Amino acid sequence: MGTKFIFFTGGVLSSVGKGVAAASIGRLLKSRGFDITIQKLDPYLNIDPGTLSPYQHGEVYVLDDGSETDLDLGHYERFCDLRLKKTSTVSAGQIYEEVINRERRGDYLGGTIQVIPHITGEIKRRIHLLGKSTGAEIALIEVGGTVGDIESQPFLEAMREMRNELPREDTAFVHCTWLPYLKATAELKTKPTQHSVRELRSIGILPDMILPRSDYPVDYDIRRKIAQFCDVPVEAVVPMETAEMLYEIPLELEESQVADLLLARLGLEAKHQPKLEGWTWMVEELKKERPVARVALVGKYVELQDAYLSVREALKHAGLLCNLDVEVDWIASTDLPTDEVIEQLAKADAIIVPGGFGTRGIEGKVFAAKYAREHNIPYLGICLGLQVMVIEFARNVLGMGEANSTEFEKKTIDPIIDFRPEHEGSDHSRGDMRLGLFEADLLEGSVAQASYQSMRVAERHRHRYEINKVYRQELEERGMLVSGQSPDGELIEIMELEGHSFMVGTMFHPEFLSRPNRPHPLFVGLLRAITERRGLPTDTRKFGFEN
Repeated sequence: MGTKFIFFTGGVLSSVGKGVAAASIGRLLKSRGFDITIQKLDPYLNIDPGTLSPYQHGEVYVLDDGSETDLDLGHYERFCDLRLKKTSTVSAGQIYEEVINRERRGDYLGGTIQVIPHITGEIKRRIHLLGKSTGAEIALIEVGGTVGDIESQPFLEAMREMRNELPREDTAFVHCTWLPYLKATAELKTKPTQHSVRELRSIGILPDMILPRSDYPVDYDIRRKIAQFCDVPVEAVVPMETAEMLYEIPLELEESQVADLLLARLGLEAKHQPKLEGWTWMVEELKKERPVARVALVGKYVELQDAYLSVREALKHAGLLCNLDVEVDWIASTDLPTDEVIEQLAKADAIIVPGGFGTRGIEGKVFAAKYAREHNIPYLGICLGLQVMVIEFARNVLGMGEANSTEFEKKTIDPIIDFRPEHEGSDHSRGDMRLGLFEADLLEGSVAQASYQSMRVAERHRHRYEINKVYRQELEERGMLVSGQSPDGELIEIMELEGHSFMVGTMFHPEFLSRPNRPHPLFVGLLRAITERRGLPTDTRKFGFEN
């Protein structure tokens, strides 16, 4: 049997939850024994989100192979416990670049290059490649943006063609829309959904299922009205009411038998009863009252919390294991060191400085690291968070008052953070980034090694500047230990402060490998440091599910 495809489209407006819907349905299909994979098709002309500001699309999520992707890939991996690859992320920029490169090489033998069939053909090739490369039985394909967007039209046309080219039972279409609520009349309005489906049908795509998203309860009459005007069975109109937490959504969709409806459409039967006991256990546990732990997250994009989505979710995973309810205090690094914000740090049980680029807010992050060190507050520095931790230590403990990163001060006399030597003289293009999965050897007896319970780990990276190993001896002599390094010893991966409750920094991004059923060891270590300081039970609980 070849791969079957479920396509997810959106209408009315963006951010209605297509990514979470696809991830949730992926979890439901996997719970029935199917091998699944997921792909995101982004209509923008950027090659990938790597150069986009987090204010545009939230965090840049990184895969094992170094692909910089949309944050929805994080939802896919966390919900479905997958390790995705480059084939799961496609942008219009990639599609047009590939077609133009072929034209320049003469591959089209002088033919006129057009959106149809060349652009749509390349889109279809990428979709089929996903199925062939993974061997998945079902591939879930999400199209970014909304129906009606000019840039989305080639992707929708490619999907229409695939529905005609493949056997009827090999494709299914799920359309996600928004139900606006009019306060004046106290009613949900279905007209935007009707127009959205009409637009979809005008290009030849008939949805098999509609997921209307709403902040209010959607009764049967609303569902029946949508079914009548959009030509789908009423049971295939499945409301997605805004949930208290994202992890509830698979269970809510399960109650509506979404997976069984789609399997019937694809001519498939579940291989076994859905195994969702563990997922149910997790949601129930997350709803219980637990001791509250306040974590101050100090970053420069905190106005848009999706910029640190994976960090937030990793804290949630670790909190479940450590029996803590983690509440994040979002602190703009540009606001430090004002008295009001310092008071927030003082109330924090732990401090996290996540990754980032650029000079804005750097001194605020340096201050946060200093505050954590001097007040013995558990601290986790991620990528740039490690760099500012080392800069602060060099300035205030080693006496190097001008210590800095050459990213922020090219002529600093103490470049404690420096550009990778092998890239000296480059133009700092995307090619000199250290991206993807790399191994690190851990120092026996270190906090890092005790957290991982392993001597070698592999983690996802996304950075250009490194800890300058010229200063390693001075740092270690004063207690800032290298507890993780590349197998060849050339690159510093983890550093930690001796004698501190928990002060650990990593050059990699541990949040990208945290899963609901496997919290990342360093996030668990951070929260266990909180329980130890507060005299709470420190034994981590056993999870109620495996995958």
